[in-house]
Parts: sequence; C-alpha cells; structure tokens
Amino acid sequence: MNTASLAIQTSQVDLQLQKLHAKTAKVGVIGLGYVGLPLSLLLSEAGITVQGFDIDGSKVSQLEQGTSYIYRIPSTEIERARSQGFRATSDFSLISEQDAIILCVPTPLTEHRDPDLSFIECTATNIAPWLRRGQLVVLESTTYPGTTEEILIPILNRLCPEGLRAHEQGADPDGNVFFVAFSPEREDPGNNTVARRDIPKVIGGHSPAAGLLASALYSTIFGKTVSVSSTQAAEMTKLLENIYRCVNIALVNELKMLSQRMGIDIWEVIDAAATKPFGFQAFYPGPGLGGHCIPIDPFYLSWKAREWNFHTRFIELAGEINEGMPDYVVQAIGEALNTVRKSINGSRILVLGVAYKKDIDDLRESPSLEIIEKLQHERALVDYNDPYLPTVGRGRHYNLGMTSTPLTHLADYDCVVIATDHSDYDYATIVSEANLVVDTRNATRGIVSTKIVHC
Repeated sequence: MNTASLAIQTSQVDLQLQKLHAKTAKVGVIGLGYVGLPLSLLLSEAGITVQGFDIDGSKVSQLEQGTSYIYRIPSTEIERARSQGFRATSDFSLISEQDAIILCVPTPLTEHRDPDLSFIECTATNIAPWLRRGQLVVLESTTYPGTTEEILIPILNRLCPEGLRAHEQGADPDGNVFFVAFSPEREDPGNNTVARRDIPKVIGGHSPAAGLLASALYSTIFGKTVSVSSTQAAEMTKLLENIYRCVNIALVNELKMLSQRMGIDIWEVIDAAATKPFGFQAFYPGPGLGGHCIPIDPFYLSWKAREWNFHTRFIELAGEINEGMPDYVVQAIGEALNTVRKSINGSRILVLGVAYKKDIDDLRESPSLEIIEKLQHERALVDYNDPYLPTVGRGRHYNLGMTSTPLTHLADYDCVVIATDHSDYDYATIVSEANLVVDTRNATRGIVSTKIVHC
C-alpha cells in the first residue's frame, strides 16, 4: 500500500479527530435521565454543542424551559448549558446533524429477572435511518458482554441508509461506514467527593478506529481514558465493578444477620477491620440493594453465562442474600413491635427515606419500596417521608400512589423505620419523639435509647 492511498484511508477518521480535539464536533446524547443529563451538562461545560434526545416529552419541555427535574442538578446548570447551545428534543431526525451519538438508555430486568434490552433496541431502531457516514455511536448503558455486537450493531446495519455499515476491524475506515464503541457509565449519584471528570472512562471500540474516536470524544471531558481491546471487554468491566460491590455487600449483610444473633455490633467490627491498611475495603450492610446497576448487573451476567453452559453460583448466591434483605427488615419490624405487644397488622408505620441511597431523589430498585409493599401486604398502615421525593407513583415494579408525610406527628406511629439515612434527618429528635425506631442504616449510632432496634 503506497503512502497516498494510506492518507486517503485515514482522512475520514482524521477529520473527526480534528473536530473532536477542537471541540467543534456536535454531540447527541440519547436518554436524559440520571446518566444522560449529567453527561450532557459535562460536555456542554467543556464547550461542546450538545443536542439531547428523549422520548419523554415532559423532560424535553422542562429542559427547554431551563428547568431541572433531578434534585442534585440545579436549574442554573440547565440554563448555563442552554447558553452554551444545549437543546433537548424528541425529534430523532436531528441525529443526522450530530458527529457523535451517545446512548444512555435504561437496561432494566423483566419480571422474570431476564435482561430487558427493549430500550436499546427501540433507540437503535429510531436512530438508524438518520445515521450518516463518519458518525460515532457509543453505547453507555450497562449490559451483558456482547450486547453492542449482537444487538446494537445488527439493528443499525439493517435499518441504516443503504450501503452504510458499522466499521469493522481491517475494513477501510474511509469507506461508507460509521463507528461504534462501548463506554460504560460510572455515574455515582450523591457522590460529592469525586468530580465526574476525574472518574477514568473505560472505552472499547468495535474497531481500532472506533476506539480512537471514542477516546478522543471522552478525552474532552474526562481527565483519563482507559482503552480496552473490545466492546465485550468494556461491557464486562462494568459488570465486574458492580458485581464486586454486590458480592461484598451480600457478605456483610450475611455477617450482620449472624452478628445480631451473637450479640455483636457489626458496624463496630467493620470500623475496626477498616483500620487495616491493606487487604480490606469496607462495605456496609443495609435493607437491600438499590440503584440501576448493583441489583441488576449480576443477573445480566448470570443470564449470559447460561449461553456458555456456565453456572455463576457465587454471584447468584450474593444476589439471593441481597434480595432477601427487605424480608429480613419486615421480620425485624414485626419482632420489634412484638416487644411492645403489637403486631404489624393494624400498626401505623412510618418509613423514613424511599430513595435507594442517602441525599438523592432516585427511586430505581429502592429496597424501601419493597419494604413498604410487604408491610402493606401484612395489613400495616404505612406512610413515608422523604425530603427528596414528595410523591411515589407507579413504576415498573411498584404502584404505591403515596405522598410524603411531614415529620410532625411521630408519636402517632407505632414504629418509625429508618430505611434511607438522609442527612436532612435530625435523628436525635426522631428518636426522642417516636415510640419505636427500627434502624436499618445505623443512622442512630451514638444515641442511647431503649426505643431503638438495629437491624
């Protein structure tokens, strides 16, 4: 191959790299939720023109009015992004104007705990007719290894304009091709100690050229990018990160249940173990797992493993323990009420916190919702309070139709359950005014009272 032909081959990639490095590339972000909206704002802050896409018209309308619908993102950030050119739309024809498209759509589980890739499939179907030569498509949604190559790319290839195809390794990068990569999101709602741009970005390209373009894109907003050999390796990286947490949380949850029978304070034990400067990382027990990743990711890998005739026993055991924690909490509430000669049936119970973790407004897979439903099933009269979530309506796996009640009549409840340890709560006052407190988060540590039951 002579030098002239090599220059022609690389010209399309070079052009895209120049635009990305100069921050003149237009970037579309599809899915403006807890991952897509923060990413859009980060890109906009870096001086990149961002077009947000979402099928939820109410989100689009609020963003176009400069209003935020995520508690931790103030409306001033939306207004600042709009002054930089950020716009939101449900019109997927505008995909054709973007140089790079990032997919940040949900990947939940079905009612049978199998992967639900319908959002990826629907998004791919919507964008494929508008793809053009030279564009970069990046999937960020957490999923099983092989999704990018087995699900996303085939849909894009089948429905994109005739002749256009995803670039393959060894093919001409200056042909009638678009480029595909996978880069797992590493969003951590409520984490104020690590800036988003300081979280290294893992990238796996479907081809080396795709990986190069994706790395150039994310280098504009992240301090470090980490390239791996394939989209599958990048997909597995995300699963490893979250399964690692899932397994270790299951371990401490199991040890917590044992320690309580033995009369040992597991929190004291964890704090003591955490003083070891090597070989130990502290994980903490709770009422169950929440969020979009940790409760879901193990099932994605277990499902995929069956294709290879492999049984992920260790992972499934951890999931079984964590899934059983809401039942354990309800049992503990029943036992606590029994000590004051009451039963769950007919008792008034107030659940504090329905978000899946402290100081955020995210309900995804929150164990609090399951605890509320189980208490209602036992005929308890349940209310909740959450300063970040004034209402809880209907979701994929719950239908509560509840409104947050003020913390003004704690003495009217037979039991107050601390399910999410929001910083806003004055725990000393809560313990003082309540008749009985069941603490699943060790939020009342240091408060001496016979009213408190730790579980």
